[in-house]
Amino acid sequence: MPSECAPQERIWMAFPPLGETFGATDEDAAQARTAWVAVAHAVLEFEPVTMLADPRDAALARELLHADIDIVQAPLDDAWLRDAGPTFVLDEQGALGAVDWVFNGWGQQEWATWEKDAKLGKLVAELAGAQLIDSPMVNEGGGIQVDGEGTVLLTDTVQLDRFRNPGMSRNAIEAELERTLGATSAVWLPRGLYRDTQRFGTRGHVDIVATIPAPDTILLHRQHNPEHPDFFLYDVVRAAIEDSTAPDGQPWQVRDIPAPAVLKDNDGWVDYSYVNHLVVNGGVIACSFDDENDAVAAQILAEVYPGRKVVTVDAREIFAHGGGIHCITQHQPRSA
Repeated sequence: MPSECAPQERIWMAFPPLGETFGATDEDAAQARTAWVAVAHAVLEFEPVTMLADPRDAALARELLHADIDIVQAPLDDAWLRDAGPTFVLDEQGALGAVDWVFNGWGQQEWATWEKDAKLGKLVAELAGAQLIDSPMVNEGGGIQVDGEGTVLLTDTVQLDRFRNPGMSRNAIEAELERTLGATSAVWLPRGLYRDTQRFGTRGHVDIVATIPAPDTILLHRQHNPEHPDFFLYDVVRAAIEDSTAPDGQPWQVRDIPAPAVLKDNDGWVDYSYVNHLVVNGGVIACSFDDENDAVAAQILAEVYPGRKVVTVDAREIFAHGGGIHCITQHQPRSA
């Protein structure tokens, strides 16, 4: 699996369908759909976008989306394509593959439905012309981060979740990630952000906590306010990172990126995070929150991704439904 910084062919997304997550009516889902569309339009400045849309929503999606965005009709349960879609990889000759993980609603969450979304890995692989790589492991794209050099970031609470992979040991999971992603070094973080452990969370996806913008650097979410429960996460995650090494055998260069200053929304402690951004060709699509730290975070992202234009999109409506910009997108690397 190449780094997200490698050249990309396109970004895949899914248009929010009606249901448990987004509401029962088009009016209920309107704000979420506006947020998803804003992300798609931001990406379109840099590379092509393909949007999956449930057949009953396809006409509305076409009305809202730029004409240059491809729309493919597909039955949908939800709209988190990073998780339900495939993870793209390249072989030694640069041919495109797509890992089709088992998707079971983020560990069989009682509020989730996933019969339709569980088929998206195979569908998107076919649409992309990728060789399908079946995996028996329950996993989601938001549960892994890679550097393209063999390192994969994971969390104990996701891959080792008893509702995901009860029969798999840490060694077995690492072996499957080596087979499918070429990952030869796993860095296990103990858990994710507090909000993400609550009822509507993923139980701790890594893509909201840490990412690898360069082969020797980990960008790490840091909550500076001791009132927030994530204040206590930083030290334990940092310790786990320091127990590992970068691909060159040297210690990781850890770069902090602050959490937004806001602490709560109507549902409690927020999990707002600038780590949950999307790297695209020549750019970075970053979360903003109408927050005093938005500009600070954008500057840090510009520094760790030199030469890329940082474009911010208000992500509060996306986070209100359970994720961020990285969560609703899936990048397809450019093949040979």
